[in-house]
Amino acid sequence: MFTPIVAIAAGYLLGSVSFSILMARWLKKIDIRQHGSGNAGATNTLRVLGKGPALAVFLLDVAKGIAAVLIGHWLGKGEDWVPVLCGLAAIVGHNWPVYFRFKGGKGIATTIGALAVMAFLPTLLAGLAAIATIASTRYVSLGSLVFAVLSPVLIALFGYEAPYIWGAVIVAVMAVLRHRKNIVKLVKGTENKLGGNKKGEPHGA
Repeated sequence: MFTPIVAIAAGYLLGSVSFSILMARWLKKIDIRQHGSGNAGATNTLRVLGKGPALAVFLLDVAKGIAAVLIGHWLGKGEDWVPVLCGLAAIVGHNWPVYFRFKGGKGIATTIGALAVMAFLPTLLAGLAAIATIASTRYVSLGSLVFAVLSPVLIALFGYEAPYIWGAVIVAVMAVLRHRKNIVKLVKGTENKLGGNKKGEPHGA
């Protein structure tokens, strides 16, 4: 039992490394949570720092999720629930990072990485649906929600084991809760669009 606990703790500590915050400190000596939308994620990095840093943050956040699940597979001794909990721990760490006063991002990029290792094809299809949503509406938050909600449905349809389905369900619930202000703005028609100039609530990762 000790080894899985170590794996889950490692996933959380890895997820708590906020590359958006670190990138902003390194490039501009600022706390990105005090600029743009205030979210420590790739979308706000794009708004505050530009395309290059935003792409780097996105890929590094994805890598956190991948690494956490791989650690779970390595230390989980064949138990499906261990990599799932490690992936969830990384997402929780991204959202509530211990290193940065528990104020982080919304976890979508890290979710992509974690789910891609756990269930690649369903994650790919959910990702394509999210990309299509963003391309047609320019709402990153809406695309993020489509990805999060569609993932457990597809994972279940593809016949994955229960730990993966329930893990994806928990991810979807966390994503909806983290995007609740965005949902209100989407309903009101006041949500920011990708490439828009208005500052507001963060979208996506």
